Amino acid sequence: MSKIWRILCVLFMALLAGTAFADDVLLKPFVLASKGPGDFAQKVEATKAALVGQGFTVAGSYSPYPGAVVIAVTDDEMRTTAAKSEHGGFGAAQRVSVTKVKDEIQVAYTNPVYMANAYRMGGDLRSTAAKLQAALGKIEDFGAQGLTAEKLRKYHYTFGMEYFDEPNTLATYGSYDEALKAVEAGLAAGKYGVTKVYRVDVAGKKETLFGVAMKGEGDTKFMDDKYIMSEIDFRDVKSTAHLPYDILVSDNKVYALYARFRIATSFPDLSMMGANSFMNIMKAPEAIRKALALTVGGKEDAR
Repeated sequence: MSKIWRILCVLFMALLAGTAFADDVLLKPFVLASKGPGDFAQKVEATKAALVGQGFTVAGSYSPYPGAVVIAVTDDEMRTTAAKSEHGGFGAAQRVSVTKVKDEIQVAYTNPVYMANAYRMGGDLRSTAAKLQAALGKIEDFGAQGLTAEKLRKYHYTFGMEYFDEPNTLATYGSYDEALKAVEAGLAAGKYGVTKVYRVDVAGKKETLFGVAMKGEGDTKFMDDKYIMSEIDFRDVKSTAHLPYDILVSDNKVYALYARFRIATSFPDLSMMGANSFMNIMKAPEAIRKALALTVGGKEDAR
C-alpha cells in the first residue's frame, strides 16, 4: 500500500469517526451564559445591547413574573432556515432569559441547535448558536440529560403523546392576511388572557411566528405562565427561556404546538408523576389550547 493511499485511508476513517461522534452528541435545550451578582435592570439592558451588537434583532420582551425577563431575538439565519421546512417558523426566534435567583442573576438562552432539530428545520442554526455565545457567553448546556439530533427530530414525550408534526389547528381563514389580522386583533384584545410579546415574519414565505404571554387565575390558572413554571422550573439553574408560548400563522391556518410536546421539549427529563412533575400541570395542555384557540377566533374545541 502506497504512503498516499495510507494517508487517504486514515483521513477517511477520521471523517467517519467525526461523523459518528456528531451523530452521538447529546443536545440540551438551554445554555447558561452567565451567572453572578449585579443589578437586575442593568443586566437586562446590557443583555439586549450585547445581542444587538452581534447582529440580532430584538423582536420583543416581557416579564412573565417578578425577577424574570425573556427577550426574543431573530436574525437572517433563523428567518431563512425557518422557510425551508413545514412549520419551520416555530424556530424563527430564539429566547434569552434574565432571571434573578436569590442573590444571583442568571442569563440563559434556548439552544438553537437543539430547537432546530426538535422543530425539524432545514438546517441546524449553528451560526446562530455561535453568535449567541459571542454575545452572551457560555458556561454550560443544561435542562436535560440530552438527546441526539436524530432522536429530537422524531421526539415525543411518551406513548400516545403528540409529535412536532401534530400541532393544534386553532383556526382557518380565507387567506394569510385574514389570519394575521384575526390573530393580531385577538392578541390586542387580550380577552382570554393571551397577549402579544413579539412577531417574527418568516423570510419569503406566508408564515409568521407570534410569541404570546398567558395570564390566568381561578378557573383559568392552568394556562398561566407563572403557575406552570412554579410547578416545573424548580432546579437551581432556571429554564425561564422556555417562555413565551408560540402561535404560528402559516398560509391561511393558525397553529400551536400541543402543550404535551411544547413543554416536554423544554423539560424532557421531567417525571410523569410525583413532586414537580407533569402530573402537577395535567390540566395545562387543554387550558392552553382552549385559550389560544379562542384568542385567534377559533372554536373552544379546535384541534
